[in-house]
Amino acid sequence: MGKYFGTDGFRGEANKDLTAMHAFKLGRFLGSYYSSAARRAQIVIGKDTRASGYMLEDALCAGLTSAGADAYLLHVTTTPSVSYVTRSEDFDCGCMISASHNPYWDNGIKLINKDGEKMDDAVIAKAEAFLDAEDTAPYAQREHIGRVIDYAAGRNRYIGYLISLATHSYKGFKVGLDCANGSTWQLGEAVFKALGADVYVVGNRPDGENINRGCGSTHIENLQKLVTENGLDVGFAFDGDADRCIAVDEKGQVVNGDRIMYLYAKYMNMRGKIGESHVVTTVMSNMGLYRALDALGIGYEQTAVGDRFVYERMRERGDLIGGEESGHIIFSKYATTGDGLLTAIKVMQAMLGQKRPLSELHADMVTYPQVLVNVRVDDKQAALDDPDVQAAKRAAEEKLGKDGRVLLRKSGTEPVVRVMSEAATEAQAREAVDGIVEMLRKSGHALKEV
Repeated sequence: MGKYFGTDGFRGEANKDLTAMHAFKLGRFLGSYYSSAARRAQIVIGKDTRASGYMLEDALCAGLTSAGADAYLLHVTTTPSVSYVTRSEDFDCGCMISASHNPYWDNGIKLINKDGEKMDDAVIAKAEAFLDAEDTAPYAQREHIGRVIDYAAGRNRYIGYLISLATHSYKGFKVGLDCANGSTWQLGEAVFKALGADVYVVGNRPDGENINRGCGSTHIENLQKLVTENGLDVGFAFDGDADRCIAVDEKGQVVNGDRIMYLYAKYMNMRGKIGESHVVTTVMSNMGLYRALDALGIGYEQTAVGDRFVYERMRERGDLIGGEESGHIIFSKYATTGDGLLTAIKVMQAMLGQKRPLSELHADMVTYPQVLVNVRVDDKQAALDDPDVQAAKRAAEEKLGKDGRVLLRKSGTEPVVRVMSEAATEAQAREAVDGIVEMLRKSGHALKEV
């Protein structure tokens, strides 16, 4: 991570950590970096529903056009749609203005390369240097000043692409959607209605301040209530920029990213489509997923937390499915990033292709009890490196043995250390976590739990 960019873009509180001037200078960098004497750069921009998104969009466009680039606006849309449009329509790069699942007062700018992937580290390093240096990039003059172009048509083509991937009609199926008052507040219903479903929607009244507030994939209880009270066949919850999806089956049970990866890998295996492909996970995936994949004879890989690391491993090996417990699922045949709407379509495909309810498709995966505590700290690296904290971690691991595990890691986007344990019982997992958290307090690192 750099000074500004973490594992998922430049993120922070709007007008405090991420200001309009930052967005302007970032636009200046991108415009000058991708433009040349022979051609002007073309950069596509999307945003979620945060009130500060308009400010950052305008500033980013001002920077781009002043450096001689054209800015194409998708308006309110999803991160995966920006990725799709960037790679399919030959843009130099894409920008998504969003802080994903964070509260409305935060915002961020994610950069996407011409192949629709998270931006290369070398370019991010140059952008960081530009943000801290005197702006010496030339200002475009006369006919060389860039333009801002309404490009809602690109978003519509993305919707058409998603619809084209569905293998069955959804006619007769009752589907619930929680759109988190975010990017899918219109797109989600449009896709599922076009495919014939009876759609029940919550979280589709954005006001600029209610994105992710008590709704979406981080507040799954809303979708559970919607599904059970209305007798729905399935429900899908997204986060603010819709690169995540968590499902709820017809019984109201949560089907998280691990369970989605399991049931779809099993479906591919059943049809002889998995081949030598592995399921690529992160260190946060549950031990139960690995036990279930072992039983099917399906291999798996493990990476650091972050869908960019998952995708990089998938690309290296040519793997077809990977993701995170939190609901970032990548289907590499169809996308280069996590895509919540695509994930929902693939879950529907597994249900309809097997003519079975969702509850049956994940029932044979047994999840190990997991306890996760987020501790806000003064210095993430110092907290992780503290000898007493490491000793507490080793003691917990020794006590759990082969029937559990402990994970201690720093967040890529917040001043937080995450302490997680899995064990045969929740009490054992809780005991392991509590010991490490207590040592973080005693060592003077912990500020509070979040």
